[in-house]
Amino acid sequence: MIAIFKREMRAYFTTSIGYIFLAVALALSAIVLGLTTLLVKSSDTGLYFSFLLFVMMIILPVLTMRTFSEEKKTKTEQLLMTAPISTTQMVMGKFLSSFCMLIIFLVLNCINFIPLFTYADTTSSIITSVPPNVSMILGNIFAIILVGMSFIAVGLFVSSLTENQFAAVVMTIAILLGFLLIGIFNGMINNSVIRTVLSWLSIYNRYTNFTYAILDIGALIYYISITGVFLFLTVRVFEARKYR
Repeated sequence: MIAIFKREMRAYFTTSIGYIFLAVALALSAIVLGLTTLLVKSSDTGLYFSFLLFVMMIILPVLTMRTFSEEKKTKTEQLLMTAPISTTQMVMGKFLSSFCMLIIFLVLNCINFIPLFTYADTTSSIITSVPPNVSMILGNIFAIILVGMSFIAVGLFVSSLTENQFAAVVMTIAILLGFLLIGIFNGMINNSVIRTVLSWLSIYNRYTNFTYAILDIGALIYYISITGVFLFLTVRVFEARKYR
């Protein structure tokens, strides 16, 4: 597993993929932060993190699209499957490398919060005098890590199904968009049973409590479960191929 992890991390930074991902992700994040805080003279980051979910819905599939699709396209998939490691270790190595890139992005992204604290004073005309809520920011970052973890697992699963990287991106975005939109449009459904089921499935609804710096144990279990289910499905895809 460690060997796969190192191989993937090396691939991110010996090619342009890792740098492009970080550059695009940080640029989009900075733009969203500026539009939701600085331009409206607010230090409330709740709206920013809500929009960041949709940014991640786009950038994380681009990060995961190559994980297995490229292996299949370049005919190196068989080498992985016959390597002296289990299928679970192979999948986990790929997952941890993408997850590490997410953590790197979030650490670098903290630079964007400097203006919020720098200009949060009574004399500034740039932003409100109310300083940002640190606990809320930390709670949202923790939630973003959980959501990103589940997004990556979905991306890995889709990447294992096709060798076309563009198709992997489109399919992953479609699935993630579905997970997000079912919560947003849930209120339009009159049937209480359906509404309850969709609310349970919604990534967005479960994220809401974190925007108020509330640790939701149910949401924590949900995100870990989503991650586990899609990683398990990815393992099963490769286990099935071994016995064809």
